[in-house]
Amino acid sequence: MLDATIEAFFNERKDAWLKKNLNASMEEGEVREQEQACEDVFALKNWLPNAAKRAGQISLATHPCTFSHPSARKNKNGYVSSIIAKADRVADGFLRSGNLQVEPDALGNAAALDVYKFLTLVMADGDTLLDHIQQDSELAKNLLARAGGNADELKSGFLEMVAAKDEAITSSKIKQVYFPVAAEEKGYHLLSILSHSGHIFEMRQRLDKLRFSDETKAARELKRNNQFSAAGYQEIYNLTTIGYGGTKPQNISVLNNQNAGKAHLLLSLPPELSPRSVRLPTRNFFGDVLYPKQLQQTFEAFHRLLNADHNNQKIRNARDYRIQEYLDQLILKMWQVRRAFAEQPHTRPEHLVAYQKQWLFPEHEAERTTDVAWLNTVIDDAARHFIFSYQKVVGKSAIQLGDTELEAFSRIIEQSKEALL
Repeated sequence: MLDATIEAFFNERKDAWLKKNLNASMEEGEVREQEQACEDVFALKNWLPNAAKRAGQISLATHPCTFSHPSARKNKNGYVSSIIAKADRVADGFLRSGNLQVEPDALGNAAALDVYKFLTLVMADGDTLLDHIQQDSELAKNLLARAGGNADELKSGFLEMVAAKDEAITSSKIKQVYFPVAAEEKGYHLLSILSHSGHIFEMRQRLDKLRFSDETKAARELKRNNQFSAAGYQEIYNLTTIGYGGTKPQNISVLNNQNAGKAHLLLSLPPELSPRSVRLPTRNFFGDVLYPKQLQQTFEAFHRLLNADHNNQKIRNARDYRIQEYLDQLILKMWQVRRAFAEQPHTRPEHLVAYQKQWLFPEHEAERTTDVAWLNTVIDDAARHFIFSYQKVVGKSAIQLGDTELEAFSRIIEQSKEALL
C-alpha cells in the first residue's frame, strides 16, 4: 500500500489530468478510454521510470544562480554548479543558512517540476521522499520495487537532482569577488555572490502574513470603526516589490514560480542621525569640548586689559567680567554634555578623567553634593585651562601668568561653584 502522502500526490495529478482531457460532449466509451489512459500514465510502472529520466533536468539548490541573471545557468563551460548550503543551527544571532529552516529551491526544465514536487513530498516522519531514497529506507525500497524494473537505476535517476559535479563551474554573469588568501599562498579565491532564495521568499511569506492575514484585516477594521482591539496589528512601511524572471518566473526557480516571481525588499537606507551640538569628551572635558577659539574675543579683550597703562577698580572688574564670560561658556558646555550623556546612556567614555565622570555622568548626580573634593579639582583645572586658552589665542604677545594669577582666577571661579554642581 502506498504512503498516504504519495497516494494523495497521484490522486491530485489524476484529477488535474482528467479535468484537462474530459469534456461534457464525450460519450461514455470515450470517457472510459480517457480514464484508462489516465491510469496508465500515472501507474507506478510507467510514471516512476519516466520521472527518474527527467529528474536530472532539475537541480536542487539553496542559492540558485539565476537570481543573479536569468541566463547564468549555462555558459561555454557547461551548467553552473548547483549550490546546496548545509549549515548547522547555532544561536549566534545571525540570519544565515542553517539558522532559518526553509525548503530548498530548484532550477531547471519547468516541464520536470512534477518530479521536484514528488521528491520533496514530506513523509510522516518529517523527512522528504528524496531523503528516504538517499537513505535506502524501507519506504523508498517498497516504492521503487512497485515500478517492476531495476530499482537501482530508478534510484540513480532520482538522485541526479542532487548529484554533485566533480568540477565547480561559475558564470561571468554572476557577481564575482576576488578574496585574498593567506600571504604564503600568494593568490586569491574567486567567490561568486549568490542569493538564498529560501530566505527571500520566507521573508515574503512572513510579511504577507503580517500584512494580510485574517487577524490583521479584522484588527484594521476595528481601528477603522474606532473600536478596541486587544491584539492589535503591525505595519511594515516603505516596502519595495521586486520581480524575478519577468513574464517567465519559472525560468528562475521553483520557489520563484510559486511566488509569481515577486519578492519584497525592506527599506535599506542609512539611519537619520540627529547632529550633536556639542562634542562629547573622551579623555578630558577641557581639551575635548572647550576650545580656545570659541572665546577668541573674550581672550583678546582680556589681553588688552592686561596691557592697560593703569590698574584701577574699573580695569579689575573688567578682567573679572572676562573670566566670568569664560565660566559661562564652561557651564553651558557642561550642561550640553550632561544632557547628551543622559540621552545616550550607552555613551560612556572609558578613559575620561575620573573626577570628570563624577562631574558629568548623570548617574553620579546624587554624589556631587556629598563629596566636593572633585569640585576643587574642576575649579583648579578651569583656571589652568583659562590661562592656557589665553596664551593659545594671543600667541607670542601673551603676558606670562604665574601662580599668583592662577590663584586669583580660581577664587573668581569658586564664587560660582554652585553652578558647577
